[in-house]
Amino acid sequence: MRASVDGLRNGSHRHRAGESRAGLLIGAVVLLTEFSSHMTCARAQSALPPVTVEAPAQRSRPARASEQSSRRTQAAARRQSARNPAPTPPTLSERAAADAAAQQAAKLGYRAMPSATTLRSGASPLDTSQAVNVVPEQVLKDQLPRNIDDALINVSGVTQTNTLAGSQDAVIRRGFGDNRDGSIMRNGMPLVQGRSFNPAVESVEVLKGPASLLYGIMDPGGIVNTISKRPELYQHGSVTLLGSAFSASKTGADGLLDVTGPIGDQGLAYRFIGYGVSEDYWRNFGRHREMLVAPSLAWYGQDTTVQLNYEHREFIYPFDRGTAFNPVTKAPLAVPTTRRLDEPFNNTWGTSDLIQASVEHRFNQDWKLYAGYSYNTETFSANQLRITGIDFTTGRETRSNDGTQGSLSNVSYGTSYISGGFWLGNMRNELVFGGDGQYRTIYRDNLIRQATPAINIYDPVYGLIGPGTAVSNSDSAQTDKLGQWSLFVQDTLHLTERFALVGGVRYMDYDQIAGRGKPFVTNTNVSQDKVLPLGGAIFKLTDQVSLYASYTQSLKPNSTIAPIGVVIDSNVAPEEGVSYETGVKFDLNKRISGTLAFYDLDKKNVQTTKTNSAGIVELHTVGRAHSRGVELDVTGRLTDSWALIGSYGYTDARVTASEDLTLLGKKLQNVALNTASLYLVYDFGTALPGQLRVGGGARYVGDRPGDSINSFFLPSYVVADIFATYETKYQSTPVVYQFNVKNLFDTVYYPSAVNNLNVAIGDARRVSLSATVKF
Repeated sequence: MRASVDGLRNGSHRHRAGESRAGLLIGAVVLLTEFSSHMTCARAQSALPPVTVEAPAQRSRPARASEQSSRRTQAAARRQSARNPAPTPPTLSERAAADAAAQQAAKLGYRAMPSATTLRSGASPLDTSQAVNVVPEQVLKDQLPRNIDDALINVSGVTQTNTLAGSQDAVIRRGFGDNRDGSIMRNGMPLVQGRSFNPAVESVEVLKGPASLLYGIMDPGGIVNTISKRPELYQHGSVTLLGSAFSASKTGADGLLDVTGPIGDQGLAYRFIGYGVSEDYWRNFGRHREMLVAPSLAWYGQDTTVQLNYEHREFIYPFDRGTAFNPVTKAPLAVPTTRRLDEPFNNTWGTSDLIQASVEHRFNQDWKLYAGYSYNTETFSANQLRITGIDFTTGRETRSNDGTQGSLSNVSYGTSYISGGFWLGNMRNELVFGGDGQYRTIYRDNLIRQATPAINIYDPVYGLIGPGTAVSNSDSAQTDKLGQWSLFVQDTLHLTERFALVGGVRYMDYDQIAGRGKPFVTNTNVSQDKVLPLGGAIFKLTDQVSLYASYTQSLKPNSTIAPIGVVIDSNVAPEEGVSYETGVKFDLNKRISGTLAFYDLDKKNVQTTKTNSAGIVELHTVGRAHSRGVELDVTGRLTDSWALIGSYGYTDARVTASEDLTLLGKKLQNVALNTASLYLVYDFGTALPGQLRVGGGARYVGDRPGDSINSFFLPSYVVADIFATYETKYQSTPVVYQFNVKNLFDTVYYPSAVNNLNVAIGDARRVSLSATVKF
């Protein structure tokens, strides 16, 4: 399916970005456990064929008379053995299928453990000194999130920031974060594609606080790791058809194919995911189309696992800057929320490709090696009619007919590390050490800047103009190139069975060049290195409850594409974050788990944006910002029938030092002081002919500053969602019906803003009904 755009000039309704090519390197490891004959998963049992062998024939030889009785006894035993032959040891495929089925059974439900790629080890959350939150697979299946923002409503202290008109993931964690800030990962490796969440994602995990020890250059709020669905060694699949509607005239349809199984009997498995969606936008014009193809292969050996994933996307989104807030009354523009302020040609369209390879090898029971490589690229173009001013009395709206042509982002990343344990005297050490490197490019070729007639937004007439064509050479060729190479080591030293110390260090070397213009003008040219430490302590009150404390640091080089009068060079200090965190973690009876965290986070040499009198967004250095807060996350089963996922976050984030006095003491933009969410699910079990599950919940986001100088605030909001699933069988074929309502009460809410002329509006009520056939 190709994405098409209404309103493009010369009848060109279709744009396909250039083909991407990816290099590829193998690295990875998944520990295989021994086959267990008492495996409880029925699907795994059905995948294991019975294999028997006859007892080998024995050569006769002379025997002494005293041995005759013993020999007769042995012969009888052999005859009994022939009647009840012993099974042969399971093959690689059989052993891996059993392991995969057991892991799949463990994932079902609302309690889940983080992936080894998030923590660079197989440690449980109880044995780590930072907060780790997981949005499990079953939660994603129930809630049907449409992007990473929807998935992260379940995690404390997370809000949305500038999504570039809905084209980018943009997540604030603990007060810090932006679009394209390098914090979004796939299987622990960085992404540059605008939207990271799709049907190939199995779960979403958040490592809170500075994560530079494990991930290098990073904002101090943490990382978001999306985990891919893996090939499995028992054959199964599903087909899903979904219909949706924002209203009677705003409808859409999705289709999903997900099939996986073994190839032969030597441990090789495949998975194929295909997805397509075409739906009307909820406002007065626009359409969303997207296509995904995601094949993957895995080989599960005795001590080695190799995995190869590929994803190809084609997409078109409405490029919608939302609405405007009156700077005098602080209220939103008095027009229907469905009315867009731009034109029907405002869209972004393109393609993305992701290829990842990993190898994991176990040397022995204590030590294993992981190596991985990832290449991600996205090409896109966009028409971006930009609002430059509104007379809120007359409705006169001035606009600039902007656009982007031939944008390209890519990142190449490789990592390799060894993890394992050893004894130092009577103290157990759990060590991980390795290195990584990445090279990232963000490039925007032709920037369109074109004057255009004003419009009266109280009585708009659309379609009188087309997309802009005037290229601004001084704004074009926007380039940001970053390279980093690092070595890291982390050790958890168990002083006693209950008490452990954590220490680590990363050495990092990096270079960054950024600028713009034809001819090109360099505005950032940095080459630096840095040593980043980590320290922590863990005290286990019981096997189910632990206390923890940590000290962590982060680093992110200051850079600018746009000219600011000087070139940022190696004499300009990078943004640096320091965090102190303490809290309690629990995992009660393997049913319900959670974290209560208290943190204090300081970031210096901070850059922020400020809109000048001409409506242009400028970059400013504010000096220092501080965030402190409390977070509570709980997920799991209350009873056999009730499950929940819930969170609460208190985030006090503000500027504490700045040369610009208009910013001093101000709250950080788009950061809510309070956030909360609760989602409950009830499973009726076998009380009905089929299996019925119902659930619902709500999320609360407090008011947030809409700009850096706090000239207006986005109001707080509560949004509720519900769902129901019913699973039955038709002639032994499982079928699942699912009904979802998002934004149940059709609440009008504003999740983020760039300034008062660029305020995002949350989606209206959306109803969907799907049918899934399993095979």
